[in-house]
Amino acid sequence: MKRRPNPSLQKSRRSRDCNSTLSPSQARNLIGAGKKMGSRKMLIDGEMNQTNEEEIARYDFDLFVIGAGSGGVRAARFSASYGAKVGVCELPFHPISSEVIGGVGGTCVIRGCVPKKILVYGASFGGELEDAKNFGWELNEKVEFNWKKLLHKKTEEIIRLNGIYKRLLANTKLFEGEGKITGPNEVQVTQLDGTKLSYSAKHILIATGSRAHRPNIPGQELGITSDEALSLEELPKHAVILGGGYIAVEFASIWRGMGAAVDLIFRKELPLRGFDDEMRAVVKRNLEGRGINLHPKTCLTQLVKTEGGIKVFTDQGEELVADVVLFATGRVPNSKRLNLEAVGVQTDETGAIKVDEYSRTNIPSIWAIGDVTNRMNLTPVALMEGTCFAKTVFGGEPRKPDYSNVPSSVFSIPPLSVVGLSEEQAIEQASGDILVFTSAFTPMKHTISGRQEKTLMKLIVEYETDKVLGASMCGPDAPEIMQGIAIALKCGATKAQFDGTVGIHPSAAEEFVTMRSATRRVPAAGKRKTNL
Repeated sequence: MKRRPNPSLQKSRRSRDCNSTLSPSQARNLIGAGKKMGSRKMLIDGEMNQTNEEEIARYDFDLFVIGAGSGGVRAARFSASYGAKVGVCELPFHPISSEVIGGVGGTCVIRGCVPKKILVYGASFGGELEDAKNFGWELNEKVEFNWKKLLHKKTEEIIRLNGIYKRLLANTKLFEGEGKITGPNEVQVTQLDGTKLSYSAKHILIATGSRAHRPNIPGQELGITSDEALSLEELPKHAVILGGGYIAVEFASIWRGMGAAVDLIFRKELPLRGFDDEMRAVVKRNLEGRGINLHPKTCLTQLVKTEGGIKVFTDQGEELVADVVLFATGRVPNSKRLNLEAVGVQTDETGAIKVDEYSRTNIPSIWAIGDVTNRMNLTPVALMEGTCFAKTVFGGEPRKPDYSNVPSSVFSIPPLSVVGLSEEQAIEQASGDILVFTSAFTPMKHTISGRQEKTLMKLIVEYETDKVLGASMCGPDAPEIMQGIAIALKCGATKAQFDGTVGIHPSAAEEFVTMRSATRRVPAAGKRKTNL
């Protein structure tokens, strides 16, 4: 079957002289690429074309990537595997980021998903030790938690991963410094000693991610963000957290699991706006059950430093004193220092770079992926976008990222994991009736431990087609279970196929294939929106 170029990307081609003289270094590069894949192919203005000697001589790089986080590294190394000559620049490494500090591996590896999950593991042992007593484990001595030991092991791990990510870029040219765009095909790298280097590139990819947002309130300099929270020298005794998103909920679980008193302040009635309302209510109950003090429909108005700690004022007239105040109020794209306006790259009001469905900006030679585009800000999504970019531009396979049925998790204790549509989204988008299947139960482990904490599982099904539109779970091992469910939804599984699947017994996961009777049927006319 003949592949057709994408009309939206296609522009006129001009002929190129294949007999241009090459320098020795350029010849070596061409020969090396030829040995690697026979011939290099790129998407030239939307069309497949053989890269010839003149094209190589015209630019220093086929691709220059600004930002070596998950998406940038994926795009760089996949592009190099197709034979592209790739340059990459990244800010110097440090666990706490700033506009001039970063590190190969990016937010997820250095100051996000990975160190956060390590702390979640550490915090989970507190509850596990309590649960162990009814399983016959006698804890005769006082059990103490050593925060500094865990912090040291966490730092060791992110340094190890930083090294691994650097090695993944072995087939590229890696620069340590700050990159900015000076023209449609020009980048400038400011090295640590202030030296400025300029390079030309056929394509430029922006993958600079995002950074934590601070609210504009009096005393905001007394608060910290998730960056600092992952590297605190001392474990807080009392923490106040502002925010109701996944970062806020996860740190509340972490610090409470390690023994700290935690107050969680958020604007809505329930935390985790955007998730299924029924699941949000379960998370709320679990947080309260673990001893976290919740302050719904509340905003923080001011922070004041006192001898006893940081005094926190709310719009409900409350006053709290804490030794740590965490702002978990969202993230903003890292685009301010890229010189985008001067080059003409369009951004929205938040600074997010506007791209088309292939991740291309309004400047044909400049592309962007990951959090800096503010599409779906998840590490695996940035990886998908990086893969699609490399296939489109250098692999001869124009590929759009597919944002349907992307699974995600909130690593609270216990965790919440979802894929597909929530009940509210399904009702809003449905053209017909929706069936909702739920199962709430005490996990087998807790029938012995005595912990009063239920697991909730949920399936959303389109009545007319029997297609499963969404799945949710809040309970132990939810992320591990939901990854498999996501494959089923990606394949278009029906409820009958779920029902026809034999379960694994005894397991929580088997509940997903044994929910025979619908909990409720929501008619198409019953569309509603949530404001919880």
